[in-house]
Parts: sequence; structure tokens; C-alpha cells
Amino acid sequence: SLRLLYLMDEIHNPAMTLKAVGHQWYWSYEYSDFTKLEFDSYMVQQEDQQTDTFRLLDTDNRIVLPMNSPIRLIVTAADVLHSWTVPSLGVKTDATPGRLNQVSFSINRPGLL
Repeated sequence: SLRLLYLMDEIHNPAMTLKAVGHQWYWSYEYSDFTKLEFDSYMVQQEDQQTDTFRLLDTDNRIVLPMNSPIRLIVTAADVLHSWTVPSLGVKTDATPGRLNQVSFSINRPGLL
């Protein structure tokens, strides 16, 4: 049964790989499949938020991912334990310093992550 779970979770040819590195107050993202694109994503402060945003969930730089394509996410941390989660996708994984955690998913409807 462990072999079957592994084969179900593993994506051998993902359309895109995104690397997320958790820092103490922000996340760093890296698209490395096509070009070396890196950026930091900080949480928007409450006094800077608009009325149509999600409180404590909105960031200044959002990631952009394709729909209907297998996506591989590699998660790690730079300093302490973190948790990267998107509840609407059913994705949650822990970021541990010195370890790479991999999670695969596919987005089947448009929305904000």
C-alpha cells in the first residue's frame, strides 16, 4: 500500500515546478523551469489593506500558477518551521530547515491563491 500511495502522489512530468522558502516574516518563491525568476512575498499590513482583500491572508506579490496542469511544489525553510497551505486546493505541507518537502497538485478552477 505504501508503494501505491507513492505512485499516486508522484508526478513524473510536471508542467511547472515552484520552490517556496519560508523565512521568519515572509516567503521567497522561485520559478526555475523556464527562467530564473525569484521574488519575496510579504503579508500586507492591516492599515494598508483595502476593503476587498483577505485579512491576514493577502500578500504584496502573489504567485501565478497554470490551470489544468500538474504542478510540483518544493517547500523548505531558512530559519524555523513553517507551514505552506492553500485550503481551497487541499494542499498543506511543512517547511523544515535543511529538508525539501515535495507536494504535487493540479488547479481545476480559477481563483486567488
